[in-house]
Amino acid sequence: MTTSFTSEVHTIDGCRVSLKRGGKGPTLLFLHGAAGAAMVQPFMTELAKSYEVLVPEHPGYGASGEPDWMDNIHDLAYFYLDFMALLKLDNVTVIGSSIGGWLALEIAVRSAERIRAMSLVGPSGIHVQGIKRGDLFLWTPEERVRNLFADQSIADRLLAVPPTPEFIETAIKNMHTTAKLVWEPRLFDPHLHKWLHRVKVPTQIVWGENDKILPVGYAAGFKKLIPHARVDILPNCGHLPQTEQPEQFVKLFREFAAAIKA
Repeated sequence: MTTSFTSEVHTIDGCRVSLKRGGKGPTLLFLHGAAGAAMVQPFMTELAKSYEVLVPEHPGYGASGEPDWMDNIHDLAYFYLDFMALLKLDNVTVIGSSIGGWLALEIAVRSAERIRAMSLVGPSGIHVQGIKRGDLFLWTPEERVRNLFADQSIADRLLAVPPTPEFIETAIKNMHTTAKLVWEPRLFDPHLHKWLHRVKVPTQIVWGENDKILPVGYAAGFKKLIPHARVDILPNCGHLPQTEQPEQFVKLFREFAAAIKA
């Protein structure tokens, strides 16, 4: 039986926030990356069999509002502390993808009081000397899609669908907000590495071996800064393991979650 998701709208810190919610169980909060979270993906539906899955669209993305107060990733981190408090969320397991993984870390170094565990999927946020990142702002829309996946048949399917005016409008909005969050310095916080010792909650780092945006060498960089983290590398996989290999991603996440309970 497929779990259905409902759509909600909340106003937090004066900002309209679009939220999808599905499943029953412990709270799982998914923090999306640059592409947003307009659709419910298969990995979300699968996890909703054992969690209450919350999928907000960040301020500035998708159907959410564009608040005047949001200038950087730090503003977004404080917003999510308010988000969890106002929705009375506790013992939250956070999955953060790409920028969403960076965001999860920015939240946790400030306060992990409401966080039970984190799974960070190809997170940005730090600089690793000698490893060159991909620059999504220099790629064409087609290059962006193709560079997300190791399996180019996925990119072929996505690119075969003509974009609607609504899709284009949302993509431009999402890219504008992403630029505001990550433009300079590009895709990292020069101070975050100094504070990652504050991350005490169980942490999983998941990386696609063929990630063209943040190469897999970044996994070791995060492991050095968060020594207790579990690291899982997926072969033949790009920047979005939860999308490209949803079954394998869910399997690894469930192993991580089970180890916490043990």
